[in-house]
Amino acid sequence: MRMLIIAALLVFPSLVFSQDAKTVEKLAFGESDEKVEAIAALVAAGDEKSAAVLQAMADGDLYTSGKRVLIVKDDAATDAATGGKLAKVPEDKEDITVNNRLRRELNGALAALKLISPKVEVRHAAAKELLGRAEPAMLPLVKKALGKESNPDVKAMLEQIAAALELKAEDRATRLAAVRKLASSNNSSTKTLLLSFLGSEKDEELRAEAQKSVRAIEGSVAWGERLGVVFTSVSLGSILLLAALGLAITYGLMGVINMAHGELIMLGAYSTYVVQNLFKGSAYFDWYLLAAVPAAFIVPALVGMALERSVIRWLYGRPLETLLATWGISLILIQAVRTLFGAANVQVENPAFMSGGVEAFTGVVLPWSRVVIIGFALFVLLLVYLLLNKTRLGLFVRGVTQNREMAACVGVSTARIDTWAFGLGSGIAGLAGCALSQIDNVGPNLGQNYIVDSFMVVVLGGVGQLAGTVYAALGLGFANKLLEAWQGAVLAKIAVLIFIVFFIQKRPQGMFALKGRAIES
Repeated sequence: MRMLIIAALLVFPSLVFSQDAKTVEKLAFGESDEKVEAIAALVAAGDEKSAAVLQAMADGDLYTSGKRVLIVKDDAATDAATGGKLAKVPEDKEDITVNNRLRRELNGALAALKLISPKVEVRHAAAKELLGRAEPAMLPLVKKALGKESNPDVKAMLEQIAAALELKAEDRATRLAAVRKLASSNNSSTKTLLLSFLGSEKDEELRAEAQKSVRAIEGSVAWGERLGVVFTSVSLGSILLLAALGLAITYGLMGVINMAHGELIMLGAYSTYVVQNLFKGSAYFDWYLLAAVPAAFIVPALVGMALERSVIRWLYGRPLETLLATWGISLILIQAVRTLFGAANVQVENPAFMSGGVEAFTGVVLPWSRVVIIGFALFVLLLVYLLLNKTRLGLFVRGVTQNREMAACVGVSTARIDTWAFGLGSGIAGLAGCALSQIDNVGPNLGQNYIVDSFMVVVLGGVGQLAGTVYAALGLGFANKLLEAWQGAVLAKIAVLIFIVFFIQKRPQGMFALKGRAIES
């Protein structure tokens, strides 16, 4: 009934009620049908005062005091009819009872009013909400909003809504035009609407056009799903790249199987947590990552350099002892974090600019946190590339990697380079922890979830090869996500592991082999 009244008011302007005392009084004191008519009149008025009155009634903020109707909120009273403010809230104010029928009418009225809101974000949200859910009687209101709409995105959605409503029109040409219009939709609910139309439509030409539109929508939805898979694959690949980049340096340079690499990632995440707490409550909280990123690099880097100087240095050339020692160190680091921060996960909040996401297709949302992490991984990769290829330290690192003895003969302090390189790799692991803190739970066992994947990336890409690490991380990201969609997460992991085992059997040096006289000999 509500929608029929609204439609009538829009089609016949002479029936439109102005927002005056009589309309508001009818809303407060009238019988049930009179209240419905008053709601329709306020919707037809289509101004901010009408929306305020209806919203107050829906929120329980509309009261009566004698013959007056008041909006009472935050200990302030406003006359609903005139908008005038009262000096104080009357003591004799009484609630207005809103039953289930009136609440349904109010919800529909408020949704309708949002289509003609002056704020584009409100209109966008209202149009998005009505996609595939609008009632036929709302067509006049949608057309009215469409005629005034200037935003192209909102206008496109309103056109889709209008076309969906016109599917039930009596005129054949109108239904045919609506079917063709809906072919450009990428909303799965529109596909459901067209399938319902196919079940009731007898005209063969219309049915054929509807089937074409369904196939077009299926194609658009499929492309959206593909985009979603590509994005999640790149996102996972960027995380694996950050986690494995530091390991590629330490393992590639010194051949150290560092089982504590995951705990260095965890230290980076907890460093981010500590910095976040220092900024909490301040006006600069949304910028805490500017301080957290250096801290997440420095703390694990110092810990890594200390481990190399005190433990790992004495175990070079003894891989089994190194593996056991670093595994023991990882247990010590986990217990230290549990002692300092507790065994439970800690909460790291996203800054405001990393909250929410962008909707590339209907139902396909790209979270800003993931987008920022992909950009951050590329930035870190660029810095590592410049460090290794454009600086004196990078030259020494590459020289020691390719031929340690010759580098020592020409005056390179290989022991010092080992320390700096281990610190660099540990610091990059900390940056991975900083990134992971924005999308994953931060707890003492955080690093253990990524240590195996990190080693797989390094071995598959080629020990000590930056390009190989990038290709392997992205490749494993795509393989995991594609196989997960096909067989599930567990079988995907098993399939990837089996592939790597067979690949290493055929090509032990990985995708990219190191070059150098010592290596080739």
